[in-house]
Amino acid sequence: MKRIYIAGPMSGHENLNFQAFHAAAAKLRAAGHDVVNPAEINPDPLMEWKLCMRTDIAYLVTCDTIYLLQGWHNSRGANIEYTLARSLEMDVMFETVTVGEVA
Repeated sequence: MKRIYIAGPMSGHENLNFQAFHAAAAKLRAAGHDVVNPAEINPDPLMEWKLCMRTDIAYLVTCDTIYLLQGWHNSRGANIEYTLARSLEMDVMFETVTVGEVA
């Protein structure tokens, strides 16, 4: 079992993209993983970005894997999290979308 941190775009998305985070968490938990979901850590959509990041990073460093949602590369926060995860030699997983599936 891996401890997996989910990273992806939030700012500028409807409901901070929580639906995508929750769907990924459910999928990873169903596969038997321990999941850290930022949408569960910081459920208040009005919380300040840098406070969210500071809280999220404290959780990220307790994981051994980062799971990157579609569009992560367009997110300032996810890029920071990815860079930190790679620097800490964490495993990296990427969300994949099959034909006919909506990301």
